[in-house]
Amino acid sequence: MKFEHIISNVGILGGKPIIRNTRISVDFILELLASGGTMSTIVAAYPQLTEEAVKEALQYATQFLHNEIYLEIKSVA
Repeated sequence: MKFEHIISNVGILGGKPIIRNTRISVDFILELLASGGTMSTIVAAYPQLTEEAVKEALQYATQFLHNEIYLEIKSVA
């Protein structure tokens, strides 16, 4: 999948995936949504974002998680 709004540049936020032409990271958008933000409140609070960019951040995160390798960790008690 090609992402139009998501870029990564080692010179910006240490290479974290961000929304193009901003310093707003994908993980920050996820934090906003997890804390109860909605698409409209996020776009209103950060007018440099578009709904399409926020949706793409979610798609990027989903794609990233699809590529995760999960390891079973046994707790030591």
